[in-house]
Amino acid sequence: MKAAHFARRLARVHEAMALAGVDALLLSLGADMPWVTGYVAMPLERLTMLVVPAAGQGVPTLVVPELEAPRVSPVPGVFALQPWGETEDPTAIVTSLVSKCAGGSPLLAVSDRAWATFVLRLQATLPGARWRPASEVTARLRAVKDEAEVEALAEASAAADRVAEALLGGQIALVGRTEREVSVEITYRLLAEGHEKVNFAIVASGPNSASPHHEPGERRIAEDEPVVCDFGGTLGGYCSDITRTVFTGHPTPELARIYEVVAEAQASGVMSAQVGELCCGVDDAARRVITEAGYGEYFVHRTGHGIGLEEHEDPYIVAGNSEPLTAGHAFSVEPGVYLPGRYGVRIEDIVVATSRGPRSLNAADHSLTVVDA
Repeated sequence: MKAAHFARRLARVHEAMALAGVDALLLSLGADMPWVTGYVAMPLERLTMLVVPAAGQGVPTLVVPELEAPRVSPVPGVFALQPWGETEDPTAIVTSLVSKCAGGSPLLAVSDRAWATFVLRLQATLPGARWRPASEVTARLRAVKDEAEVEALAEASAAADRVAEALLGGQIALVGRTEREVSVEITYRLLAEGHEKVNFAIVASGPNSASPHHEPGERRIAEDEPVVCDFGGTLGGYCSDITRTVFTGHPTPELARIYEVVAEAQASGVMSAQVGELCCGVDDAARRVITEAGYGEYFVHRTGHGIGLEEHEDPYIVAGNSEPLTAGHAFSVEPGVYLPGRYGVRIEDIVVATSRGPRSLNAADHSLTVVDA
């Protein structure tokens, strides 16, 4: 990514800082730092922190362990690099940088994912500071994807689609294998399709399909039951996330009906995802279908979550969130019905709100699919 791209992002950050009255932004672990600099910090016990002063108060400084410095790709004009050695105190370095660009009672916004030990040390060395989570500055900026980000998400989704199509086409054996074995194969296929890493590969069969975040285990998949497969990873820095439910035999009338309801709810949620619609409105569009079918109490989670550099980020598609959708918002639409101890069904696509209407990034078939596997 070109330096000009990061410079534009930094300018947006400075604007948001000014609106929030933030004197310095302290970015550590999480997606905010790579969004601004391109550098992904390792989750080490050694402090890495980007100190971003308010506009006009100097160039941001990336404080990084000396042994990690070779991993940093310089972005001139966007940040300066300040490595620290093993016998130096990185907290003191950050404190000094903050003191140079802010007054005695600065308002500081620190990464939501920063380790508590570093935050506590900084609070001790900056006793007059006031603190806010960095997401108050960065979350809404990152939530609106630019064209390059949308295409990166589309590429990751297309790769996940190819794995989903293999599942739907019966190319991934199910019956007689453990959930863990199938999860491993899905993981392998995601990597083979270009993902740098796999973030999750849920395989939930039979009664386990009633647990939305089931951990794949040693249960062997049997005939005549549903299998919920929810998987995703990171490709080119951006995340994929898709869910398809397949059947290892013809489902009962009740289960087929539940699948039909979930598919209708998912389609309704996608179609409602118009620019200007409230996030809670998208949740309601999907939830209403399930409630009117009599399964409302069994839809136990929000309809969706934002996606980008992280698997879960703003905007959240949930009741009570009155934020309107903006062109560039990317998020999942993943309604589900879960009958405890019996079975569950979920269908999920990634959707981008655009001025031309909702764009679904996943194209794998939504039809009820019986796999001969």
